[in-house]
Amino acid sequence: MKILRMAWRNLWRNGRRTLVTVAAMTLALWSMVLYTSLMEGMLDSMETTLLDVELGEIQVHADGYRERPSIWERIEDPDALLQALDETGLRSTARLLGGALVASGDVSTGALLKGLRPERDALVSEVHQRLDRGEWLDPADPKGVVLGYRLARTLAVEVGNELVALSQATDGSMANDLFRVRGVLQSLSEETDRATVFLLEDEFRNFFALEDGAHRVIVRSSEGQDLAAAAGLVEQAAAASAPGVEVRSWRDLLPGLANIFDSAQAAVQVVAFVVYVVIAILILNAMLTAVFERIREFGVLKAIGVSPRRVLALILVEGALQSALAIGIGLVASLPALWFVTTRGIDVGGLGGTAIMGVAMDQIWTGAVSPLTIAGPVFILLFVAGVAVLFPAIKAARINPIEAIHHQ
Repeated sequence: MKILRMAWRNLWRNGRRTLVTVAAMTLALWSMVLYTSLMEGMLDSMETTLLDVELGEIQVHADGYRERPSIWERIEDPDALLQALDETGLRSTARLLGGALVASGDVSTGALLKGLRPERDALVSEVHQRLDRGEWLDPADPKGVVLGYRLARTLAVEVGNELVALSQATDGSMANDLFRVRGVLQSLSEETDRATVFLLEDEFRNFFALEDGAHRVIVRSSEGQDLAAAAGLVEQAAAASAPGVEVRSWRDLLPGLANIFDSAQAAVQVVAFVVYVVIAILILNAMLTAVFERIREFGVLKAIGVSPRRVLALILVEGALQSALAIGIGLVASLPALWFVTTRGIDVGGLGGTAIMGVAMDQIWTGAVSPLTIAGPVFILLFVAGVAVLFPAIKAARINPIEAIHHQ
């Protein structure tokens, strides 16, 4: 307790220096807590868009389809596979995929038509919740389609406008039909935004003269279920009900993005460490200055029998008190900022649909709070501050009392 009281008193012998040091540590901690929250929120948003809206955790295709996509390469009996997956407790849906030329007025462009069953698809994908305007597919409106937002902008169409689609049917005939724009999606991903048209499965089959089969089955696992275990269940179900298919997890489909997710948290901590190194230099300078100003004092302490260990402890406690003050103030100050970024967020719509590895960020960038949001910046600050104060503390402990007393 004596060391604690002495250390506290010593901090305020030069209050301005202490306040500057604590303020710098507080600002660094506040910044890193906010930065960590925003990065976690961005990654959570990207993962939601990627898995809940786009890919699902696992996909099933006919052998060779991913290497050379073709409307003729398909899973022969998708309903049998879906039923087998239902029995495992996994959620799944089938998608039909085909290329076409879509046009409105004098403007035309290539597009990927995706046929689906709305009621089944809603169990797996949240794409129906990501409408920018209009409504989602409805069996009561069989000619209604939903477009990616860049495709709608390219074609200069709005909800209610007509859309012509041209392609080649599976029987070799010319496929053509007239559809009505029912809805336009928010920005989701490069592929969906630029060239995707969602339509009902029955209309897709009529358009392409495709009587059976599906090109993709999307599977979602239960919350908390291991991805490898879920993929194993899908492989077992596929082997029994749909031979001649390949099963791939989203990590296999997008290894680059998987690596980003895996390394992102480490990258956040590296950035925090770099910022804290600057703060460590400030702490080191402040503590060294305090030691040199008190050389005669340390000499007297050692001359009257105070051990080097207690001198070392005194300097370390002074550093710990400054860290404790900074952590307390920084965490309290970060609460309003965390509340704002998690409940209100930052509007990044002006950036024009920012995407990372083809996955779009939400227009409102919200933060997330987890134990790592607080613990990571705090532990790194404690480590860096401890290392920074160690050298001045050792120097004070090794002071020669005779030389220190005669120091000018």
